[in-house]
Amino acid sequence: MTGLARDIAFRAPALPDDACRAALLFAIDPFGLGGVCLSSRAGPQRDAWLAFLRARLPNDMPERRLPNAIADDRLLGGLDLTATLSAGKPIVQRGLLADVDNGLLIIPMAERLDPGTAAKLCATLDQGEVRLERDGLTACHPTRFGTILLDERTEDEEPPPTGLCDRLAFHVTLDPTQQGDPTMFEAADQDAIVLAQEILPGVEIAPEYLDAICGTTLAYGVASARAAILTLRAARAAAALEGRNHVTQDDVALAARLVIGPRATQMPAPPEEPEAEPEESEPPEPQPEPPPQDLPEDPQDEPDAPQDLQEPLDPSALQEMMIEAARASLPANLLASLASELGRGKSGQGGRNGQTQMGDRRGRPIGTRRGIPKPGQRLNVLETLRAAAPWQPLRRHQRASEAKSGTVPRMEIRRDDFRITRYKQNAETVTIFVVDASGSAAVNRLAEAKGAVELLLADCYIRRDSVALITFSGRLTEVALPPTRSLVMAKRRLTGLPGGGGTPMAAAIDMAADLAQAIRRKGQTPTLVFMTDGKANLTREGKGDRVQAGQEAMTAARLLASAGIGTLMVDISPRPSTPARELAAAMRAKYLPLPFADPAKLSNAVKGATDNV
Repeated sequence: MTGLARDIAFRAPALPDDACRAALLFAIDPFGLGGVCLSSRAGPQRDAWLAFLRARLPNDMPERRLPNAIADDRLLGGLDLTATLSAGKPIVQRGLLADVDNGLLIIPMAERLDPGTAAKLCATLDQGEVRLERDGLTACHPTRFGTILLDERTEDEEPPPTGLCDRLAFHVTLDPTQQGDPTMFEAADQDAIVLAQEILPGVEIAPEYLDAICGTTLAYGVASARAAILTLRAARAAAALEGRNHVTQDDVALAARLVIGPRATQMPAPPEEPEAEPEESEPPEPQPEPPPQDLPEDPQDEPDAPQDLQEPLDPSALQEMMIEAARASLPANLLASLASELGRGKSGQGGRNGQTQMGDRRGRPIGTRRGIPKPGQRLNVLETLRAAAPWQPLRRHQRASEAKSGTVPRMEIRRDDFRITRYKQNAETVTIFVVDASGSAAVNRLAEAKGAVELLLADCYIRRDSVALITFSGRLTEVALPPTRSLVMAKRRLTGLPGGGGTPMAAAIDMAADLAQAIRRKGQTPTLVFMTDGKANLTREGKGDRVQAGQEAMTAARLLASAGIGTLMVDISPRPSTPARELAAAMRAKYLPLPFADPAKLSNAVKGATDNV
């Protein structure tokens, strides 16, 4: 046990056994197994796992960390500005992926990794080389590296890019409540890893194991063929770690548990029960005994062979064994979700993150564009120099031929060289509650609607959303609360909301549409939540005419639908009402009838429906 490993064992929390085993197998074949997707927030346990892995990798193995907002020229390579200006010709600069050749690439906050960056990583992992074709440059750099994906997401965030995770063999989740064997820190030091790497090329696997691996991936609903390939490589690495040149059942069971289990999307079908044989059946005919000359003279003269190679392997039994082994590492929520048979689709992100917007002023840098900077825009000096560098020899020659006297400037920047930094940001979401405070709503469930809105306001505050409140009753339709993040102010306005009067439905829809359009023009994403029974009885002029009021409400609803604003209609009638349903259909809103619901149930239903709007 090395001094570093001993120090880790005494100071760090115990790690789950399978997390340590995944690190050992990855250390044996880091390039063949792709890498590890490590789900854990930053803390002592994650640091202990990374230290456990580093202690088993070569000391001179290069290590690089990938920033989330890395530019393509730094990732893949690009123009070396300093060398280009000195040499007078384009000089290629190697990128991060080429620098990490035969090394370890660590990607922190992988859940925020840009899809374009993830696609370039996948192409590099598949091809084993970095292809550079940009800025008039063409280059190819061979590279192989292992990847550690640090998944630090919370429950309401998207997972890391699926394509990148699919190329990594192990998906490990570190749970602080799970404590493993502290002696795992002593397992397989660098010398043992080097010995296993020498054995690995000669490790053989029986064809029956290959069939069982493929059958297990299908049984758990793993559609990607990479899972079977990575399981095979993990089984060979496990055999090499034990010093064997052939794969055993224990090796494939471990590989299935580490590779297939975390990828499972369904539970395997139960085995079919064999059909009962008829009671009256003829006994099988006795088989003739082999002649004595077919038997070996002395069993002790037979060469020793591994037990797994002596006994015939039953493919069905092997597959059942691997299925049971993978069952131990299924995702924590898979059994519960499949057992309940809800079949619900994956919910969205709710209102925390709005639509993606491109801009030139703030957000996450995503590149540059050609143009003259306007007030508030930022000139990217480095990219401007990069764009101008290849043209300098031609411009100097042209200037020298045109100039009659004087010196020629060493660097000439023109308007076409200017580059402006482009940014990407998620627009803030504003949830607009349109609450019916008319007489019919007050008689029905205005109190419950107020309670539900208060709970939804609190949820919006947690998600850092802005909220607005529109109330309508009698001849008054007003914005009771402009878009704000003040939860106290929103509750105060809602508490003092009176009930009574007619239902100016058309005026309420018009005001909600105008407010939503104003919010959209500010670069924010509006979401409308109507809480009404839909029974319009006041026209836009304030006259009591149910027929005309209903027609105006339907016309306003169709105009709202044409605006393409996400809308939810909550029917607060004692029972599902036809006017609210027709109004929701006209505005293309999600209809949510909630008879006899308390505020908590109403809040949960609205949150679930809003996520899917």
